[in-house]
Order: sequence, then C-alpha cells, then structure tokens
Amino acid sequence: MASVNRWVRPEVYPLFAAVGVAVGICGVQLVRNICINPEVRVSKENRAAGVLENFSEGEKYAEHFLRKYVRNKTPEIMPSINSFFADSTRN
Repeated sequence: MASVNRWVRPEVYPLFAAVGVAVGICGVQLVRNICINPEVRVSKENRAAGVLENFSEGEKYAEHFLRKYVRNKTPEIMPSINSFFADSTRN
C-alpha cells in the first residue's frame, strides 16, 4: 500500500487528466479513421477493389463538422477579452 501512495498523490492528478485526454483524442481519431476514412479499407472485399476515385466521399471526410464550424471564425481563444484590450476606439 505504501508504493501506491507514492505514485498516486494529488499533485499527479493533472498529469493523469492530461494523459487521459491525449489518449482519448488518439482513440477518437483512430476510430474515426477506421470507420469513415475513404482510404482505409478493413474488410478483404473492400481492399480488393483497389484505388477508388470517389472524390465526394473524400470531401465529406475532410470537410467535417468542426472544420465547417471554425472556417469563418477569427483565430482567437478569448475574442471578447482581446477586443477589450486591443480596441483603439475605447480610449
């Protein structure tokens, strides 16, 4: 029991959380690629088909919901705080 207390301290919880989030993101990307990537073929029948010229399926995979959502957004993390400190018309 003493060895468990040495490794599982409250200071280590953020590390566990960060590693858990990273593993979760990798898992989601892996499942996404295996399930819906048009270039990945798991079954033997699909692999035998060779190279397919299905551009619509590839575009559907590349233009996913998150990419469509952030396309017209400004690349800022906190836009209201940025505009508060950077707005020259406030002075």
